[in-house]
Amino acid sequence: MSTAYIIIGLTVVLALAFDFINGFHDTANAIATAVSTKALSPRRAIIMASLMNFIGAIAFTGVAKTIAKDIVNLDSIANGSVVILAALVSAIAWNLITWYFGIPSSSSHALIGSIAGAAIAAAGVNSINFKGFTSIIKSLIVSPILAFVVGYIVFTIFKNVFKNLNLSRTNIGFRRVQAITAAIQAFAHGTNDAQKSMGIITMALVSNNFIKSGDIPFWVQLACATAMALGTSVGGWRIIKTVGTQIMKIKPVNGVAADLSSALVIFGASKIGLPVSTTHVISSSIMGVGTSYRVRAVKWDTGKRMIITWFITLPISAALAAVIYMIMKIFV
Repeated sequence: MSTAYIIIGLTVVLALAFDFINGFHDTANAIATAVSTKALSPRRAIIMASLMNFIGAIAFTGVAKTIAKDIVNLDSIANGSVVILAALVSAIAWNLITWYFGIPSSSSHALIGSIAGAAIAAAGVNSINFKGFTSIIKSLIVSPILAFVVGYIVFTIFKNVFKNLNLSRTNIGFRRVQAITAAIQAFAHGTNDAQKSMGIITMALVSNNFIKSGDIPFWVQLACATAMALGTSVGGWRIIKTVGTQIMKIKPVNGVAADLSSALVIFGASKIGLPVSTTHVISSSIMGVGTSYRVRAVKWDTGKRMIITWFITLPISAALAAVIYMIMKIFV
């Protein structure tokens, strides 16, 4: 068996492992509010999220094409396959570390930082596609800010529209609605996050001349969608606890507002083919809703811890990927 086939096989296995881990790491964010308000039981929430993630992943490919073409110039890297392998190992390691400690870190930041770090270690800064990379970084920065603002606006509208309704009846009604909005949010997650592994596998296929263009093969879509759905079915209770209870005390009306706000931002990003961090978007929308509800309702210490993790993920994952690449290069 040729080396190219072995490397492609390893890449596919690691990319699917990343999607599987992403499923229980990031999808927990999508269902955290619904579980914390008891709009859905944990079992039903996970089954629903698994299905909606799968459908969302099959429905879109724009983000995958962006990952495959816009981060690095593969033509300028002699060991492109090793760069991709190092990036996947680094991103998986960081995801597992943050999952273990219950920190809702960004899988998107970890993967994008890892690709950039490994590429720079292999071929210097000129290997980065600065135009595409800058657009991706902008989307990662702007999207949580936008989610915060949208969450604030949406809940402000809710407060004014439903201010004269009986609180207990309103909560019952919104708890029912939240089962739907959680499903929408899980679908949105699939349209963006599952795409990233699709892009990585496509990068590897192009790098090894198995395909000529950056179009995503259907078998890659299906495999990544399945891996994320299976990962979702495992659940991510540490992350659910942090997002669902430690940012603010979430009521059904808060949960619906946060779900709608974050889904809107994620859908918009998927539509224009830009990767965003669903972790950042969902957590920020909850903070925006909480600020609109009552500033003191937000547990800002948890928010600060998340923000610090968000900022350090890119440089740490880049450095980790660079080290892993240097080690791999000795053996490959």
